[in-house]
Amino acid sequence: MNEYKYHYLFTSFDLETYDLEDFKYNFVNITSFRLVDIGDVGVKQILKDLGTYSHHMFQKPFMNPHVRKSISLESEPALMFDSVYVFAIGLQTLEQSHTLNLLNMTCDAEIPWNGGLSLINYLNAVEWKGLTGPIQFKEGKRVQFKLDLIKLKQHSIVKVGEWTPHGHLNITEPSMFFDSGSMNVTLVVITILETPYVMMHYGKNFTGNERFYGFCVDILETISHEVGFDYILDLVPDRKYGAKDPESGEWNGMVAQLMKYKADLAVGSMTITYARESVIDFTKPFMNLGISILFKVPSSEPTRLFSFMNPLAIEIWIYVLIAYFLVSFCIYVVGKLSPIEWKYIHPCDLENISIGNQFTLSDSFWFTIGTLMQQSTDIYPRAMSTRIISSIWGFFSLIIVASYTANLAAFLTTERMINPIENAEDLASQTEISYGTLDSGSTMTFFRDSMIETYKKMWRSMDNKKTTAFTSSYEDGIKRVNQGNYAYLMESTMLDYIVQRDCNLTQIGGLLDTKGYGIATPKGSPWRDKISLAILELQEKGDIQMLYDKWWKNTDETCTRRSTSKHSKANALGLESIGGVFVVLMAGIFVAAVVAFFEFWFHFRHLHKATSLKTSVNNDSIQGVMAETEWRYTPPTRCFWIEIFEELRYASWCMNKQKRPELNRVCSECKIPQRQTYI
Repeated sequence: MNEYKYHYLFTSFDLETYDLEDFKYNFVNITSFRLVDIGDVGVKQILKDLGTYSHHMFQKPFMNPHVRKSISLESEPALMFDSVYVFAIGLQTLEQSHTLNLLNMTCDAEIPWNGGLSLINYLNAVEWKGLTGPIQFKEGKRVQFKLDLIKLKQHSIVKVGEWTPHGHLNITEPSMFFDSGSMNVTLVVITILETPYVMMHYGKNFTGNERFYGFCVDILETISHEVGFDYILDLVPDRKYGAKDPESGEWNGMVAQLMKYKADLAVGSMTITYARESVIDFTKPFMNLGISILFKVPSSEPTRLFSFMNPLAIEIWIYVLIAYFLVSFCIYVVGKLSPIEWKYIHPCDLENISIGNQFTLSDSFWFTIGTLMQQSTDIYPRAMSTRIISSIWGFFSLIIVASYTANLAAFLTTERMINPIENAEDLASQTEISYGTLDSGSTMTFFRDSMIETYKKMWRSMDNKKTTAFTSSYEDGIKRVNQGNYAYLMESTMLDYIVQRDCNLTQIGGLLDTKGYGIATPKGSPWRDKISLAILELQEKGDIQMLYDKWWKNTDETCTRRSTSKHSKANALGLESIGGVFVVLMAGIFVAAVVAFFEFWFHFRHLHKATSLKTSVNNDSIQGVMAETEWRYTPPTRCFWIEIFEELRYASWCMNKQKRPELNRVCSECKIPQRQTYI
């Protein structure tokens, strides 16, 4: 009968003076009342004075049997002390208002004392704080006193409540009366399957608690050893954490099981919320987390052929092109207006005096494009006006080229993703991507009870699509996310576990709130504080973090993501990244070839016209020379193509001479003479 199952009520007021060492560690329940509060200042002073008196008088500690080593005072001497003190106060008050006549008294004679009635009246009027608390009388009875309710614990006797004549019993520590101890106790623990918190072995070789494993199972096992209890672990029947029905007000899931006292603990990824803690209790959180968005990794943005133009916006390219034409035209006009830009073409030929300007229209455009491309030309401004324009254009080109070069590396080496959403606001403001959460979970309750407009809008959208928005398990939500065009709202710790193992999924944005996972208990359970202390101890020692790393990171199931650190090697550029540059190059060569073709054709046509003006001389006429001059146009048919062929043959001849032979051809007959004249 000396164990936690038995409860004893002592009627003595002196429980603290007893030797209870043999009962402290057997978890037996012993309750009593006390009249003397040893924590009172007056009681402490009396005990101190008694100890000082004993030491000075007898040179040894005060060993009065009514004052034990536990530094407590029995109620009987305390009541005697208070009685004498009250009598002295009443007698002193009586003496101050009346003249006392002291007569010789005898025990045999029945002669009353005349001042007795007055003394009783003054005693009833005494108000004083004694060793047994406040002293006050009404009609000869003591009122306004209290009795402390005390209980034996392992370390000491503690006060757990008070009793007064009018206020009755007031228990300040109700958990003390439900403390079933820690020895040979088997608790019923309910849970729910949720990877990696609680998982189950399926097979005939696993029975009882061995069926379950996971992060929360390891924490429960560690806490059971720390606190000292056994447990029976089983699944909650409806497979739900617990949410309140807004219509009926009834709870379901593990919360309902605890409210009905069908379980002692609920372990799992159970979020501590205000609504739940109003009906059940939670321990200190063993994990902190928040709500986040799970989404499929967006596909990479397809690399465009002209991606080298991405560093500058399209409007910037247009502005640069406009500026190029504007500056070229300005240089051309200013060069024509400035006298300094005009100079003699042949300064040594005094007979043929002519002046020219280097800034022709074509040369102005060539000078501007050369400056923009940071290439030198053979055109150098001479006038101050053209130099100012050239300097401003050079500064403009420097900034544009530097900005383009700085952004080019980032645009070519960084893989850009097409991400349709960035946060909850983006998710709420669109209708193409569906979203949802776990049914009857804390995340659903968060959105349902939220007063933030964005979250209220998201809840209305989910509530209107209950069949597609809510899932019965996390696995269903993850499956929908992998199918695409669906975002799943869930706890960040569970999300972290998923993205560590599926590289096709990612977290969008930050946390929508901050909360924690705790172990749930029924209201007033004595195990809450014990388990909370154990959790705090495990956190300080780092055991919970080690368990987190064990189940989240240190497994073979984690996928390998491409490193994005600053020390990672940059990816080599492929043809898809800079292929547009080659297209521009080939286009430029093609345009140059076309222009060269037309230049050759124009030059050939000009020469053909010149040779068409001919003079015919008749050598058979003895009468003289008859000159006949005529203009005629011969279309360049075969002769033109022969000219091109000869020019290409000469250009492709690697051992060609320094001087090109000018072929004297009869263009009208398309014949090539054998004689060549070198120029």
